[in-house]
Amino acid sequence: MAIVRFDPFAELNALHEQLNSVFNDTFGDRRVQQFYPVTDVYQEDDKQLVVEAHLPQFSSDEINIDVHNNALEIRAEHSQKDESAKKRRYLVRESSTSFYRRVALPKHADTDGIKADFKDGVLKVSVPFKELPKPKRIAIGSGKAK
Repeated sequence: MAIVRFDPFAELNALHEQLNSVFNDTFGDRRVQQFYPVTDVYQEDDKQLVVEAHLPQFSSDEINIDVHNNALEIRAEHSQKDESAKKRRYLVRESSTSFYRRVALPKHADTDGIKADFKDGVLKVSVPFKELPKPKRIAIGSGKAK
């Protein structure tokens, strides 16, 4: 006769898996999902940095752009002015009510020349680069002492 080690939680684990199976079969496998607005950061023609944030739920009045400590900060937040929206009890809400993104800027970014456009739900912020000094070429002498 073989000795079998007793597992006091084996039946509890089996019951847990059966309950999960019943719920998944009944309601589908619904995992909690968080949707974040898409943000693209890219360099264009070595002359500027572009930050594109896809914010279709927001209006231009709800978006703030700041430069702080050599970083670009984009914030968007819905204002709750609609009284009927305050009275709702959401059971599921997949739309974003706020957005924050911080992008570190390179040292040669021209923060005075930053431009932002908001069109069709896409915020496009262009950060131009300052002209870097050209390297100075040093002539090599012949090495003869005078």
